[in-house]
Amino acid sequence: MKRLIITTFLAAAIVSGCSSTEEVVPDIPPSELYGSAQQALQSGSWVTAIERLEALDSRYPFGAYSEQVQLDLIYAYYKNDDLALGEATIDRFTRLNPTHEKADWVLYMRGLTHMAQDRSFMHDVFDIDRHDRDPEPARQAFRDFKRLLDRYPSSQYAADAKARLVYLKNRLANYELAAADFYIRREAWVAAVNRCQQIQRLYPDTEAARQSLPLMQTAYEKLGLETPAEHAQRLIDLNPV
Repeated sequence: MKRLIITTFLAAAIVSGCSSTEEVVPDIPPSELYGSAQQALQSGSWVTAIERLEALDSRYPFGAYSEQVQLDLIYAYYKNDDLALGEATIDRFTRLNPTHEKADWVLYMRGLTHMAQDRSFMHDVFDIDRHDRDPEPARQAFRDFKRLLDRYPSSQYAADAKARLVYLKNRLANYELAAADFYIRREAWVAAVNRCQQIQRLYPDTEAARQSLPLMQTAYEKLGLETPAEHAQRLIDLNPV
């Protein structure tokens, strides 16, 4: 039944993608074109907004609206889930405008874009959380938000960035915990210890850090390391799961 649902979903997506046609952007003055792009943004018509903004960007790359067009494209790409294009536009804007007054917002959007890249198909469609999926986008998002707080501690986006760092820290810790559990089930005791130690070192204030302690104790016991196993037991007593 699940296979049928997935197949139907993918087929619908393919048909939808094939049936769309690119609208020809009218050749009108840049002020009018920008105005129509703004209307599309305000109404949430992301595809239309992107078409008009891209036309402005290609037709008038050094025009009066150049910087704002790129900023609007970053937002529109993110809202339309065009994440690769959004990241490329962020990199381009940052390279050309390293001291821009909205540099904190651009860095914040970079973090949001990487967080969106961390979503999995299974989570989006079936609300199934996969802690064991590749966490590289989450790591990048963590670095983005950390850099935002380091460079712009008074930014209006700082509070939200802090909250997202907490989420991302737990996401990354849960990935390491899933890896440690995998190694335990495979009886790869040294690898399990290494993963557990990494959780303790990098994410000591997470739930995953507490949950890793019994795994670490088991691995030490299997390796015949009595003293580390006893130390792990003391930590378990102090931090019950």
